[in-house]
Amino acid sequence: MLLAAGFGKRMLPLTEKTPKPLLRVGDDTLIGHQLRRIKAAGFNDVVINVAYLGEQIVEALGDGSQYGLSIVFSKEEEPLETAGGIDNALELLGNDPFVLVNGDVWCDFPLSQWHSFSLGNDLGCLVMVDNPNHNHGGDFQIVEGYVRPCDVDRHQSTYTYSGLALLTPQLLFDYPRRRSAYPLKEVFDWAIAQNRLRGVVHQGDWVDVGTPERLQQLNSQLS
Repeated sequence: MLLAAGFGKRMLPLTEKTPKPLLRVGDDTLIGHQLRRIKAAGFNDVVINVAYLGEQIVEALGDGSQYGLSIVFSKEEEPLETAGGIDNALELLGNDPFVLVNGDVWCDFPLSQWHSFSLGNDLGCLVMVDNPNHNHGGDFQIVEGYVRPCDVDRHQSTYTYSGLALLTPQLLFDYPRRRSAYPLKEVFDWAIAQNRLRGVVHQGDWVDVGTPERLQQLNSQLS
């Protein structure tokens, strides 16, 4: 599932008339690069949630055949936040674990490794990266392969959630505070408290393309 429903407020004025996933990065749109990576990793079916200027995304991507993919859109009248958007799309995602990709990240994490990854009884696995300048304190720690709050062990390094994950539908089904719109962070915190959320660290390229400055930096890097 690709999350592409946000307003992109931090990217203004670029997102006044263009949804953030359709902003250009090098020779394609940001979401176009994402879809190429998804296809190259051996996935064929993609669910994309859309809201703000969503019809532009639907028109640009169509059924996904230009990328060799089958795309289904989960449409939201108003953005339902990250967890709400996934919750709204559960019927489209089926019963098996699914790969989650934030629509506004640039990352070379090998998505293909999820094909052979077994979650067992756990609810998901988050891909973490070293903390960027805009998030010095980090989001979580990883202790013996499981995600922990940042303050659990002062001797452990902290990491930033990359926006990539392998999740089970059960993560949402079991969460006790499901509602129409809610953030994924609180669901992660709940799963962490259950000791059922794993974490892996990616040391490769990663950019949170959240501001015009970062978009410009990424374009400069690619050129």
